[in-house]
Amino acid sequence: MSMVTLEYIDKKYITKNSIEKRDYQVNLAAQAINENCIIVLPTGLGKTTVALQIIAEFLSKGTGGVLFLAPTRVLVNQHYEFLKQNLTIDDVSIVTGEDPISKRQKNWNNSVVCATPEIAKNDLDRDIVSPSQFSLVIFDEAHRTIGDYAYSGIAERIIHTNARIVGMTATLPSEKEKATQIMKTLRIQSVAQRSEDSPDVAPYVQQTNTEWINVDLPPQMKAIQTLLNLALDQRYQELMKNGINISDQKSLSALLRIRQFVLNQNRRSAKPLFTAIRITYALNIFEAHGVTSFLRFCERTQKKKGVGVKELFEVDPNFTRAIHLAKAAQKDGIEHSKMIKLKEIIQNSPGKVLVFTSYRDSVDVIYTKLTEMGIECGFLIGKAGETGLKQKKQIETVQKFRDGLYKVLIATRVGEEGLDISEVNLVVFYDNVPSSIRYVQRRGRTGRRDTGKLIVLIAKDTIDETYYWIGKRKINAAKNMGDKMTRALEKEKSGLKNNLDDFL
Repeated sequence: MSMVTLEYIDKKYITKNSIEKRDYQVNLAAQAINENCIIVLPTGLGKTTVALQIIAEFLSKGTGGVLFLAPTRVLVNQHYEFLKQNLTIDDVSIVTGEDPISKRQKNWNNSVVCATPEIAKNDLDRDIVSPSQFSLVIFDEAHRTIGDYAYSGIAERIIHTNARIVGMTATLPSEKEKATQIMKTLRIQSVAQRSEDSPDVAPYVQQTNTEWINVDLPPQMKAIQTLLNLALDQRYQELMKNGINISDQKSLSALLRIRQFVLNQNRRSAKPLFTAIRITYALNIFEAHGVTSFLRFCERTQKKKGVGVKELFEVDPNFTRAIHLAKAAQKDGIEHSKMIKLKEIIQNSPGKVLVFTSYRDSVDVIYTKLTEMGIECGFLIGKAGETGLKQKKQIETVQKFRDGLYKVLIATRVGEEGLDISEVNLVVFYDNVPSSIRYVQRRGRTGRRDTGKLIVLIAKDTIDETYYWIGKRKINAAKNMGDKMTRALEKEKSGLKNNLDDFL
């Protein structure tokens, strides 16, 4: 049997025999070199390798420096290590808010700078770095370029320079408005998109098998769920009585949407509305994450006081009873049926397992429970708040997991974006996310080297099921968004329409 010889990229500034040549990466890079471009490529297929090829091209031109932006310090650090290893130049540097000004001033002068957006934006404003010194600016996780996120501010500050702009993401948003905003802010001229089904990508894709596992809430939890729903129904009835037309589908977004209207024009509905919002949060946390997370949320809410809090926690017969039952359930060691399922999944899995949950309290509960069961695990959470993990600790945790010191890593959002935890073959979603971007990112953390498996835990008749359907719909919408944007941009180029908005 003849061995297939691996071809490597042979390009000035890229370390010889270090990067495997893949046609789709070469083609995506070529497209981005010629015009402002957003690269859409599923997780695990080497967006950073595409970036490396674009960077090498711009270094060869010698027209200015390169700025490589990423949203978290851990990710910036990862890009920095990758570029240092695979570029033949010595002056690759990293700039984050943890460095003093003197050090940053020095680092900004290097040929390639990896940085977090907040510090880049602030240093541009402080004139520590000039927008005109870059010939290329790369925005990793470019789907974040919406609203007042620092990416938008940086794009604005480099508007009058000749810098080439490249955005990178695993998926575009499923909403037209957001996708359009990203295109306009980054002045994107074309979309370079590949999916796992693209013929040039298919040979490199490892299959990820997805299994949806339904669990039933135990009777004690169902009783609490019923009480919380009764408390919520009462508020909906009060709102309807006050003439507010709100659907009985009980969605948090519907409640949040009418907040401004109530404050401006229907003040008597403020108390039932804010109470309904609180109960909905509490109910969602209870259904998806269980007893302890619910009780901790209630404790914090009670401390914050606010409109109607005293009445809800001290007078409301349904809500106070729900808390009472939750405390009793906690004493009996009842957490959530997902916990029992998770233990079983981990014990039957020979390799490492990455568990995602959206809620910080939930990370703590899962970590504590698994540790009590004698399972070695670590956790990864963002750096905010007193319980947060600083950058150094985050990098250390990921490294320990890679080295096999932990069998399980439990992560919140911070683990979703771009972290290269390559040898994970099983990813478990402890909860569901109603977001196509986060779903695609979480899923992409498995199946990088070998067939991966994804297990999604769903508690029956809860918010998990609602989010499952929302997520499904959004993923389909996101898949078509690249084509929509491409058609819009082509029309714009041919002068048929003067902007994306008209087309959409």
